[in-house]
Amino acid sequence: MRLASLLPTSLGMLVTACRDVPTNADRRESQRPLTSVAAPGRPTNVVVQWNRALLQIVRTPGAQPPTVHSTRSFAMLHAAIYDAVNAIDGTYEPYLAPVAPAPRFASPEAAAASAAHDILVALYPGMTPQLDQQLDQSLGSLRDHKAIAAGIEVGRLVASRLVAERSNDGSAGAPIPFVFGREPGDYQSTPPNFPAQPVFTHWSHVTPFALARADQFRPAAPPPLTSAEYARSLNEVEAFGVVGSTVASADEAVTGRFWNGPIQNYWNEIAQSVALDRHLTIAESARLFALLDITIADGVIAFYDAKYAYARWRPVTAIRAADSDGNAATAADAGWLPEVGNTPADPTYPGAHSVISAAAAAVLTSFLGRDRFDLVVTSEVLPGVTRSFASLSAAAEEAGLSRIFAGVHVRDDHTAGARLGRDVAEFVAAHFLRAPVRGLGSGG
Repeated sequence: MRLASLLPTSLGMLVTACRDVPTNADRRESQRPLTSVAAPGRPTNVVVQWNRALLQIVRTPGAQPPTVHSTRSFAMLHAAIYDAVNAIDGTYEPYLAPVAPAPRFASPEAAAASAAHDILVALYPGMTPQLDQQLDQSLGSLRDHKAIAAGIEVGRLVASRLVAERSNDGSAGAPIPFVFGREPGDYQSTPPNFPAQPVFTHWSHVTPFALARADQFRPAAPPPLTSAEYARSLNEVEAFGVVGSTVASADEAVTGRFWNGPIQNYWNEIAQSVALDRHLTIAESARLFALLDITIADGVIAFYDAKYAYARWRPVTAIRAADSDGNAATAADAGWLPEVGNTPADPTYPGAHSVISAAAAAVLTSFLGRDRFDLVVTSEVLPGVTRSFASLSAAAEEAGLSRIFAGVHVRDDHTAGARLGRDVAEFVAAHFLRAPVRGLGSGG
């Protein structure tokens, strides 16, 4: 089913005119399609389809701009899907105030697909042919052309408004030059990154999706270098996170490697499992993913604020320079390297995996009304390897602690990060995408 064939002539012409890349059949045939087919034996869920489409994009080398964090794309995608579906369903408060009432006969599936398509075309114009094909696939099973056309228009309006809303959010700015400190505890470029600049130095200046400001829940400063707590944390990662550790068990070493990928991708796939396992409706799925990805996106903005506010050195630097930290309980190892080889190119405190994982688990637990959920997680970096969990919190805790076994974080990073993630999740749940209070206000 072709998009333009479902619309009035003028709107169909507008759709074609707005596309930056030709969409003829020959050009499409030459493009690698986005794969977002439902799992065998499970019904198609259009929200999951488009989540999978974005995951495939961000996993494509060179597709994601290096100075724009992918969590912004996920939040924009799912905020638009949510507002498009909710404009028709009307069960919850919108993310952005609606521009006009949507017709109740409009197809929420078409609205979701249209909004998703237009958001992703705006973010990844080079992927337009594949996204057009994905849109055709999403609309292909629908039959009521009047409902489809109305849904498409709802989705387009929502997407254009959200793109405009985020057009000056600071994400397009250049990274801020970072001056490395010279004192013990100061963040230094880590092997093999040095002497390169750290990443996302500008990201705390991006406008949050829900938080009032980036430092709203900034954690307290990390423990002093001379404290017993600091020594315990550093000695733990020195023993368990070193490459070829003789202290870490085989399972702990695998754990460190298993989660060593973009952690937001893992949690979006976990959310797919929740949506499909619970047979969520399109409205339920739209709200679940919007809550999840708005929370994760703001968690990333918040942790970059804290990382560059404290600019704490990474374990590899701290261990190699432990003879300068003034703590008699630590010992230097000039040749120490982490289990995973590469240390992320940003300060250590708080831990990104811990922020995102705690936030995501809190969102999913709140949505489901319980923490227990049997899930199997696949790795971004170890093909064919899976890990099983009986609860969302167990997966989140392992993901956070895995960074110790990976050799790139200390326990204090995990503790502060998990607390920050939960704080952001609780704030989003309390203030956004809520059920409206009926019968209050002058409007009746």
